Formats: sequence, structure tokens, C-alpha cells
Amino acid sequence: MNDATPVRAAAALSARPQVNWTAQMVRPLSDGGVETPASFLRKSFIVDGAGDAVLRISAQGLYRAFINGQRVGHDLLTPGWTAYDQRLSYQTYDVGALLQAGDNVIEIWLADGWFRSQMMWGEAPIYNTWGDTIAAIAELRGGDGKLLLSTDASWQSGALPIRKSGIYFGEIYDAGFTPTVTAGSEVVPFDQVRLVAYEAPPVRELAVLEPVANHTDDAGRRVYDFGQNSGGYVAFTVRGQAGARIIVEHAEILDKDGQFYNGNLRTAAARIEYTLSGKGEESYRPTFTFQGFRYARVTIEGQAELVDIVSVPISSVHELKAGFTSGNALVNRLFLNTVWSQRANFIEVPTDCPQRDERLGWTGDAQVFAGTACYLGEVQGFFRKWVRDVMADQREDGAVPHVVPDPTRLKPKDYPGFYGSTGWGDAIAMVPWQVYLHYGDTEFLAETLPAMVKWVDFVWSISNGPIVKPPRAWGGRGFTFGDWLQPSGPSAKPLPTISDDAAATIYLFKTSSMVAQIAGIVGDEATASRMADIAGQVKAAFAGEFITPKGRVAGDDQTSYALAFVHGLIPQESQDAAKAYFRNAIDRTDGRIGTGFIGTPALLPALVQIGEIGLASEVFLQENVPGWLYQVRKGATTIWERWDAIQEDGSIYNPQMNSYNHYAYGAVCQWLLEGVAGFRPDPAMPGFAHIVFEPTILDGLSPVAAHHDSPNGRIEAGWTVDGDRIRYRFVVPAGATATLRLRPEYRDAVLDGTAVGSGEDVRATAGEHIVDFTYSVPPREVHGGPMGHSRTP
Repeated sequence: MNDATPVRAAAALSARPQVNWTAQMVRPLSDGGVETPASFLRKSFIVDGAGDAVLRISAQGLYRAFINGQRVGHDLLTPGWTAYDQRLSYQTYDVGALLQAGDNVIEIWLADGWFRSQMMWGEAPIYNTWGDTIAAIAELRGGDGKLLLSTDASWQSGALPIRKSGIYFGEIYDAGFTPTVTAGSEVVPFDQVRLVAYEAPPVRELAVLEPVANHTDDAGRRVYDFGQNSGGYVAFTVRGQAGARIIVEHAEILDKDGQFYNGNLRTAAARIEYTLSGKGEESYRPTFTFQGFRYARVTIEGQAELVDIVSVPISSVHELKAGFTSGNALVNRLFLNTVWSQRANFIEVPTDCPQRDERLGWTGDAQVFAGTACYLGEVQGFFRKWVRDVMADQREDGAVPHVVPDPTRLKPKDYPGFYGSTGWGDAIAMVPWQVYLHYGDTEFLAETLPAMVKWVDFVWSISNGPIVKPPRAWGGRGFTFGDWLQPSGPSAKPLPTISDDAAATIYLFKTSSMVAQIAGIVGDEATASRMADIAGQVKAAFAGEFITPKGRVAGDDQTSYALAFVHGLIPQESQDAAKAYFRNAIDRTDGRIGTGFIGTPALLPALVQIGEIGLASEVFLQENVPGWLYQVRKGATTIWERWDAIQEDGSIYNPQMNSYNHYAYGAVCQWLLEGVAGFRPDPAMPGFAHIVFEPTILDGLSPVAAHHDSPNGRIEAGWTVDGDRIRYRFVVPAGATATLRLRPEYRDAVLDGTAVGSGEDVRATAGEHIVDFTYSVPPREVHGGPMGHSRTP
């Protein structure tokens, strides 16, 4: 380790910084291709004297650099993951402290990484996705800008002790192998226009997790429980004879019998093999891979002893920017589970999961979670970088891929038409909008607006009109996932769910309305007018197509009502009836969730919006499946992909699609902060320059306390219940203003000693404020059985 640190400046956020490179992209001739041993490039050079120096470096594949045997920087998985054929990131490091007067040596380690190791899953994995040649480009310049060194065909190469590595595979390391120069190098064709300065926070190690328990299984293997599911790797110390092996396998859960279970990883080996050198105590952690796990199973072959082992989480999100606590321990753990799922899945790109043979940047997951993500971590640069990859992968007709970076764009044979789903492609607008709300990033809105417009036009073109009618078959133009993973209910009478055409049409309205607003913000009035016209046509067509004269909406399901209410799609004359139908839809599920990926974030806000606060409380706080707190009750330490990932009897759902670390349903934490604690940014004054405080008092949660470290400082809010008296405390950070908005039923309000009219908006300045009011909190219902209800006293 050393003190070489990345040089980062505001210019690093620009999409195409103007940099002239002298260096060439060079491949090691020692490289044997995908899944063969990793290689190094090496060069000796002379420096006249110590002084400032900067290394600029990137690679096809993953790299790690060393100068005079000392590692350059602390970033992991560099140069990162992008749409490599169009955008390749480079890092810049101050390395003067690593140089010495006279002879010096630089070494660049190279491995497959995302560039060419396995992507995708099942019987159609993709290898060599963005190319079959690992290579590096680097140049070293003195403080005066003089070129000291650059990659060219004169560099030497050889194999590394890393005998195999892959994102899904893991890593095999032979500590007894001595790297030697065996070959040279050659320049490979490369367009330097693709190089962009690294735009996001680097992937770094977080605080280590010690084992909280361990046991020996029937085969004599030791299983370690680190107490927390995370994305990262194990680090261990061993001693023993040369040639002995340590094999580490990874799992998220134990099965119902307490046995190590990794069947849900599918074709991802997620395996570490370490061969000892026999030279005293040896410490190891993987270099070019990561896993998603809580448990590690260790097999020792030969004479060796494990001295120490820890779990090392890694993430692009380094600091927690928000907190939420309440009087309900399960809710508190749910919030923490969401934090851990974001950490594990914000490794270079916003992935769906960190463990199985997938780990892809699913756009649907990102768009529903973006608001929550902006509260929990510093993600402005992270999202700017990723959305630029979305734009790079966007098809000519405006379709947005299901996953970004998109492994199928250059390899479409086995995954034809892997793009164009409403609710997924809408990330092109939803994510920049959240970045704008949280950071006031108008520049980014202007940069991404053309891509948003292309997406709206694509969705309209699916059916050439305001009602979107997606094809059912995968790969069809405009295929949609709909309300993905909505619980189906009892097999004897499955619950109704929103149709694909209703879901797609709602999203066309949602996004066209948003793009109209965005165009207005950046001053493109023509686009604002056209998008608003599209939104108006969709709204009118939706009412005619999906709302009956008596107010029944679409599939008469929770998602239909939640989305329609939240987005203002129900005509005024139909709202009372629609509210009754909405309540009935929840009653049919015995007060449990009936929504999937796109409906779930809207469910509780919609219930509060229509005045059903008690019902919102009931749905949120019930502890049976499907429900947020069910998975916490079953021991989850991250958010599950499926509501029923573990059955009540402990049995495991079909492992073919069952992740225990998916953040999508954790989007409820945005509601906990914005709805329950009650603070949110004002679109008219984004970046929390003006804050709206509007709490929702729920039975069973007092006392509530929350905070968020916004660009304008720390925001705090919370409330306590004492009979029918509520005390709400909130803090407006310096440099911001705020509006307190109390519901009409919050009576006899007194703000800082001054009476406030019921339902009035009240301005508040920077500092701490206390408001007391009277409110009879609606009791939530507790369901006594599959069809029974019992109201709390």
C-alpha cells in the first residue's frame, strides 16, 4: 500500500475531456486468451531525480499497476465497466512518491474482467464480449508535463500467479508461481477518442466483517458466517506446506437444514483457489473479481492451516448519507438491508445482484431505485457515468437496452431484441431527473434530453399511438417485462395483475410528462410542447381504454390503481369509485402486497395520497409473505429479489431466479424518508435549496427519526406520538429554506410557539423547528389468518 491517490477534479465529469495521448494500446504476447493465466506488462525506465509525476492509465480488461513493487492507488476493478467499444475510462494518479532517482520499473497486471470473461447466463453465456485481447495504455509525465514513459511495443510481458480469473468465476492464485518475462508485446488498433476520464467514485474496500459464527460440515469443510450479506471478497491468512490448497466457495444463505447453499448462483462458480508457497504466513485477497455472499465454505487440501479470514465488502458508495430509525426494529433493519443492497450492487454500475451469473446493470431496477439511491449515498458521478453508457448503448430507433453496459449489443445472436421494455428503458429519463432533484444538475438534464426524446418516440412507435401494445414474445420490438415479479397469490385463484398494455401506456405518460418538464427546465420550449402534447394524448386515451364508467381501472389490481393515482391518470369524476376499488384490491390480498417492480414504489404513496393512511400502515407493517418485513423476519440482511425467496417453512424458491441481494423493493426507503419522516426536494429549487416537510404519522412506528446529508447540509426530521398529540421536529440546513405542509386532519398545530392554520403551507428558515398538533392515528389492521381480519385495540 502507498499514498498514491487519484487526481480528481470537476473536469472529470465531462463526457469527452480533451486529452492527447502519446501512448499506444499494447497487448502482452504472453496472453493466451480468455480464462488463461493473467499477464503483466513490464518496462524499466530512468528518472533523473525525485519530483512530481502523474500516471495516466487504462486497459482493455482489468488492470492493477505497480511502480518499483509498490501498488499505484487503492482503486479496485479499474478501469471500470463501460460500453467499452465506445467509452473506455482512464484513471490519473499522482505517483511521484513511488519514483526514485535512477532505475525504476513499472508493471501493469492485466486480467479478463468484464471485458472478456463470461457475461450473461444459462446455456448462452457470452465470452469476449467487447474483444478478445487484453491490453493496456499508460503514460507517465513529470510535474513539468515532460513525457517520462509510455506504452509501446518495447514492453516485456509474462504470466502472473493469477492462473484464472473472471467476474462470475472467481480467481485461482498460485503463490508458488514466480512471474518471469517470457514474451514481448505488440501495439493493437485502438481509437483514442474512446478514452474518457473516470467519471464516478472509485470502487473501494469498506470496513471488514469478522465471522460471527462458524461450523464444520459433514465433509470436514469449515463454514464461516460473516453475519451480513455483501458484495466483495474474502481475505485470509494461511500457513502450511508448499502446494497445499485453500478453496473458498460463497453463499448467501443456509438451507432449511442449516447446510451451505449456493444453488442460486447458477453457472457462476464464485470460487477462490489459493495454492501455498510454503513461505511462512501468507495473506491473500482476490485482485480481479468479487462475489456476493454472507457465508464462505473453506476446504483445505494438503498440510495447511487457516490463521484468519474476514469478509471485505467493496462498493462505489463509500459513505452513508441518510438514516432512518423508528420504534419498529424490523423496519429499522429493512432500512439497513437496503443500504447493504445498494453497497453490494453499486459496484461500478447499478447491478441487479452481485452473486449469480448475471450481475448486470438492469435499467428497470435502477429507475425505480434511483431516488432512494440518491438519499443513501453520493451517487451524482456514479449515475452520470452510467447514464452515459445508457446513451452509448441506446439503439438508433431510441430503444434502451434491458441492461447497461449491454453485452448483447455486439453479440446479439443468443439474445435478440434485448432492449425496448417500458419501465426499464424509462431509466434514461428517470435517473437524470433524480440526479437533478438531489443535486440541482441542470447540465446533466440538457446532456441527456435528446436520448430521452428518442426513447419517448420509440415507445410511441411500438403501436403508432398513445395506447402502447407491446408484443408478448421475448425479443419482439417493444416487449415489456410489465410489473415484473408481482406475487401471483393462491394458485386456485391467482390475483389479477396489470396488463402489459396498461403498464406500458402508464409509463409512456409518466415519461413524456417528465421529459416535457425537463425540456422546459433546460429551455427547449419546442420539445417541451411536443412532449406535453404526447402526454395529453396518452392521458385521454388511457381514460378511454382502461377506466370504466364506474371507475374500475385496468386489471383492477394494486399496481394499476397505485400508478394511476400517483400519476394523476384518473378523472376527477371517477376518483371516489376508483378509491373503493383500490381498497378492495388490497382487501383481496388480505392486506398484503400485490405489486411487482414497477408498482411497488407507488403503492404506499398512492394509499397516503387517497387518504388511506391506516391501510398504508397495514400493508407496510404486516409481517407475512408477500411483505417487506417478512424477509426481515426470516433473517434477511439485504433485500430479496422475490417476495417469497424463502418460504415460511424455510424451503428455498426455484434457484433459477432467486437472488437474496436485489435492491428494487428497497425503493420503499424513499417513501420512509419522503413520506413518513416527511422531507423531499422541491423541483422548482432542486438540490435541497428548498425543502418540503410533510410527515405521515403511522400507527406502530413512533418514535421516528431520519436524516439526510444533502448538498446544502444535513436535513433532520422525526416525530413522536403521545396519545393524540404529535410532536414533529425538523431541521433546515443553513443556506436552505423550507415549507412545512401539514395534512388537513393534523389539527391545532403550533409551530415554534405560533398557531398554524389546518392544512396551511408555512415557510421555515434555516435551523431547528418544533411543531405540535393533534391527530387520531388510524389503527392498522392485523390479519389473523388467510382470510380473517382482526382490528388492533
